[in-house]
Amino acid sequence: MPNTNSLIKKIVIIGPESTGKSSLCDKLAEHYDTIWCREYAREYLLEHGTDYSYDDLLTIAKGQLRLEDIAAGNVNGMKEEDSNAASLLFIDTNMYVMKVWCEFVFNNCHEWIIEQIIHRKYDLYLLCNTDLPWVKDELREYPDLETRERLYNIYKDIMINQDVPWVDINGDYEERFERAKEAVDKLTVFNLQA
Repeated sequence: MPNTNSLIKKIVIIGPESTGKSSLCDKLAEHYDTIWCREYAREYLLEHGTDYSYDDLLTIAKGQLRLEDIAAGNVNGMKEEDSNAASLLFIDTNMYVMKVWCEFVFNNCHEWIIEQIIHRKYDLYLLCNTDLPWVKDELREYPDLETRERLYNIYKDIMINQDVPWVDINGDYEERFERAKEAVDKLTVFNLQA
């Protein structure tokens, strides 16, 4: 179901694993005094293990959107309590990521995920590039730069072929934050003037 509250600006951070998505979400939410929606896949895989199936990815996709809807409600609640509260929601991962994951691993994508891509609306994408060093953790699958760059190019192709504004986020952590902040500020200034 699409977000019906157009007052919330939804900014999605996407890209291959280990490109600083969660760190960037956290830092942006702190800077703008708002909240961010975590990636449900991490929670799911930590609980159920990394030997996932095609159907598990549909479960993860549905869990991701539940978290997103809860986070959007929390942003609305903040706004009702404090008229100066930010109306921004930073989202670590959306259905584009789920589509890429399904197709990359299983050469297929659930129709439900495609439908959500069509109906859910966002205001800005921040595409994290692969120029950060890969950091090992128990959930990450692709330590080799070649695979990560291949995935990045898939995401970039998606960004080019959709109509929501997007920005390539690269550099070290501080440079990424500054680029992302500039894009978010531009989005919010544009919307104030419209």
